[in-house]
Amino acid sequence: MTKRTSAKYKIDRRMGENIWGRPKSPVNRREYGPGQHGQRRKGKMSDYGLQLRAKQKLKGYYGDLTEKQFRRIFREAERQRGDTGENLIGLLERRLDAVVYRAKFVPTVFAARQFVNHGHVKVNGRRVNIPSYRVKEGDVIEVRERSRQLATVLEAVQLPERDVPEYLEVDHSKMTATFLRTPALSDVPYPVMMEPHLVIEYYAQN
Repeated sequence: MTKRTSAKYKIDRRMGENIWGRPKSPVNRREYGPGQHGQRRKGKMSDYGLQLRAKQKLKGYYGDLTEKQFRRIFREAERQRGDTGENLIGLLERRLDAVVYRAKFVPTVFAARQFVNHGHVKVNGRRVNIPSYRVKEGDVIEVRERSRQLATVLEAVQLPERDVPEYLEVDHSKMTATFLRTPALSDVPYPVMMEPHLVIEYYAQN
């Protein structure tokens, strides 16, 4: 299991955006960065800075993936036919932890990683405990019966700030979700603007 090196709210403050749309985000109160120099006026960001920021934001959104993990996903997106940016988003959204989060089985993407890792999730009737497991169209993801009354699950279902996207068919009474199709960038309900084209530019130069 990947260790998260920084708290999720620190990621928000470093980016200066509430990237998960959570009401408790400190950015809702303080839009400047963390630390004693966070309030200094920032100059215009360079092209490299914009590209790096776009990569860090997308990487952080999916649970602060390691650079090695994220680069591997990017390389795979690059090898696929079609638009690399769209392919990248599609591959990230097919991660099992991302699907569990999108289905509102857990309140955060970090909780989704832990939830999967602890064996609370089945795919097509088989228990899967690998957060990076890649779901396919038509796969049925379900919360194990004995895990359905966990506080984190009950909390997530009631969250008002998130809607289930159209590429998932979810039944919260049975705690099941069917992955209907791989989404395009425009289908994914990001609370902030993601810029995969800048991520492509970043890796093209580094």
